[in-house]
Amino acid sequence: MENDGRGAGPRPEGGVGDDPPAPAAPGPLPYEGVWRFTASAVDASVPQARHAVRDLLFRQGVPLTDDLLQGLLLIVSELVTNGVKHAALLSPILAVEVAVGAEWVRVSVEDNHPYRPTALVADHDETGGRGLLLVREVTREAGGVCDVEHTASGGKVIWAALPLTVARVP
Repeated sequence: MENDGRGAGPRPEGGVGDDPPAPAAPGPLPYEGVWRFTASAVDASVPQARHAVRDLLFRQGVPLTDDLLQGLLLIVSELVTNGVKHAALLSPILAVEVAVGAEWVRVSVEDNHPYRPTALVADHDETGGRGLLLVREVTREAGGVCDVEHTASGGKVIWAALPLTVARVP
């Protein structure tokens, strides 16, 4: 027996009556990958990050429903806004990452500020303070997960991962 070089493993010699070669193991889908870019911790970076993520997802052909896309873009906006408002002094540069798998998409924002934020319920008269609460709710409704983790450099990364398949929450 010899290997025919097609990755199908050992095959009997000959040709007539041979079984067709086994199909190759499926590789990554065309839209899978990880992309990372930086943004200054300034207000103008919020719409720029949102547009960059939207354009990336479209360019890669990620199969998103409109609701999922809008949820992801809202999450990006809120996470970058939090970095701009709360971390800019210690972290003038934010890192935005988009990771796409076969069945999920994950967005994250990393900064060098050690403070670990919590989702607060703001007073109804307040105009802000609900960003992480909103991120958590959008993520939950989509059937995803979100968290805040410390980085090795002493900062933090806040992320949300959403399934590409529609999930119903009771």
